[in-house]
This record gives sequence, C-alpha cells and structure tokens, in this order.
Amino acid sequence: MSKISSAITEIHRIEDLQKRDQWLNRIHPLVKLACTCFYIVCLVSFNPYDILGVLSMGLYPLILFMTGDLSITDCLRRVRIVLPLVCLIGIFNPIFDRAPMLLFGFAVRAGFVSMLTLIMKGVFAVLASYILIASTSIENICYALSILHLPGILITETLLIYRYVGLLLAETERITQAYSLRAPGQKGVHFKVWGSLAGQMLLRSMDRANDVFASMSLRGYSSDFRYRKSGIRWRAFDLLYLAVWCCAFLFLRNFPLFEIVGSLFV
Repeated sequence: MSKISSAITEIHRIEDLQKRDQWLNRIHPLVKLACTCFYIVCLVSFNPYDILGVLSMGLYPLILFMTGDLSITDCLRRVRIVLPLVCLIGIFNPIFDRAPMLLFGFAVRAGFVSMLTLIMKGVFAVLASYILIASTSIENICYALSILHLPGILITETLLIYRYVGLLLAETERITQAYSLRAPGQKGVHFKVWGSLAGQMLLRSMDRANDVFASMSLRGYSSDFRYRKSGIRWRAFDLLYLAVWCCAFLFLRNFPLFEIVGSLFV
C-alpha cells in the first residue's frame, strides 16, 4: 500500500472513531471544544521549570484514553510526524540555559528542565487535540464554532478543507499511478516532471472545485452553511463534564498535586 493510500485509510479510520457510540462521542461538541481549549491554555501557562506541574496535566489525556476506549498506540502512530517537530522546539535550551538546577535530587542544567517541560507541553497538547478529533466529527466541530459566532467564511473553509483533503489525495494517487505506468522501474517521480505534475493537479483541482460549487449551488448553497442541530442536545452531564474538568485544570494549575500526594506518604 502506498503512502497516499495509507493516508486515505487513516482518514477513514478517524471517521469511524468519530461515529462510535461511546459516552465521549455523545458529549456536546461545544463542551469538548471549550474543555480542550481551556486545557491547552492552562497547560502552556505553567512555569518553564515546573516539570511536576506539567506532568500532572497528563492526567487529562490519560483518563480520557482509558475511559473513552481510545488506543494511545494508534494515536502516537498517527501523530508521529508532529511529535518530532514538537520535540525539536526546545532542543537547544540546554545549550543556552546553563544555570544549575536540582531535578529529583540531581544537579542538571536549567535548560534541560525547560526542554523537558516544553516537550511535555507539546505532547500533551497534541494528545488533547487528538482526543477531540477522534471523538467529534468535523460537522459537529463546525457547529460548535458557529455557536461561538466565528466568521462563517472560516468555518466553511475549515469544513471544506477537511472534507476534500481525501479527494485531493485520491487525485494525487491517480496521477502518481499514471506516471508510474508510463515510467516502469523508476522509483518516485523524477524532478524534471514535478512542475508539470503539479500543474496537472492544480487544473484537476480547479475543475473538481467548479463541479462541487455547481452542485452546492443547485442544492441552495448561499455562501453559508446551516448546521443541523439534529442529535445534538444539551444535557446535564455535558455541563457537569465541563465543570469538573475546568475545576480540575484550575486545581492542577495552582496546586502541586504530586507534592501533595507525596507528602501524604512521608
């Protein structure tokens, strides 16, 4: 299976996760979106050297992965391209920040501690975003954004980009397959034809975009989507879920959980 086919398959698997009948999938999309955003805000607000505080924020994705029947192995495999970029952000901190600091009783550079803290912040933010995407369809996310009265053009662009990225990948796969049939035995695409293939993809994308827009116009599209509310209702559990997690985030942000728990056993 080619890389493009694998990417299309992964998109379909994510959509299958979004359609599951799990308690996490049934939570109101606005609640999950607000909870994820508030979690990321609390996460990035930690001191660069507060490694235990940032580590305690990992309880949120850990609990949801366990209770929401999500595989953390599949998550790490799907976001494996993003994680190295996150880890590279603070890789030079130990070089520039050489001040001594104690970490679990060992003397280390303060830049090493800030690097670990920055990496954990990035990883936890990616995991929280994955939980939102794996439990909420793009239509429900756009519906939540429409409740927040975000500009309609941004919501429409978000929905269309997600919806037709699979179509773009399929067109790319057809072009690469056609090229491989005309150049047997050649690995990849020769750099001399990159420009012509990119031009073909652009022309095919424009033609398909015109067809899609014509179909949408025939169905009454008028520069804005009317998101349906069917199946999306506010429940008491949604508000309880939001209140509990927001209180938990504020507690973890202001109180050292691991120090409190450790003092109980000392």
